Amino acid sequence: MATATVTDWSKKKVKEVELNPEVFEKPLRKDLLQEVVKWQLASRRSGTHKAKTRAEVSGGGKKPFKQKGTGNARQGSSRSPLMPGGAVLFGPTPRDYSYKLPQKVKQAGLKTALSYLAQNGKFFVVSDMESGGKTKELLTQLKKFGVKKAVLVDAKEDVAFKRAARNLESYRYYGVEGINVFDLLKYDTAIVTESSLDKIVARCGVK
Repeated sequence: MATATVTDWSKKKVKEVELNPEVFEKPLRKDLLQEVVKWQLASRRSGTHKAKTRAEVSGGGKKPFKQKGTGNARQGSSRSPLMPGGAVLFGPTPRDYSYKLPQKVKQAGLKTALSYLAQNGKFFVVSDMESGGKTKELLTQLKKFGVKKAVLVDAKEDVAFKRAARNLESYRYYGVEGINVFDLLKYDTAIVTESSLDKIVARCGVK
């Protein structure tokens, strides 16, 4: 069974904990990661794109020019897609891009992402996550810890820590309920609290 060293923010060892092999020792499955990331990005799409049809374009009540004698192709309305400022044929309309993904696939993808980080030395366990709410102080703390970007996970969101982390472009802070495959892969490092480990295991569907 794999173990992880619990440290403080100065990288001093506090103790060691065992990591559940059902979550942190899974083989790399790129197909699972790709499927979950594709689902996440599809669910995030707003789908509010819209182009006007002939019924929605203003004008068009008057024939733009006479039928004959101009040398142009005959036109009956300025709403025509052939006219400048006219309608759009087969343009985008509002739609929902989200779709359902089986719970087991989501959990398997999360296990794979966590295992990848743990097996490549990119998964760190700290004793706590506390902050005075100041972004500058937290950034200094993270730089001393030695990570340029990371997902920060606590058992439960701390209001002061969240306030300090929300303006940091290279870091994301969540309670366990917010942990996701896309961010784990994007930020390529995870720093979690010791108290969050059991909840992460439960989130992955392991009892």
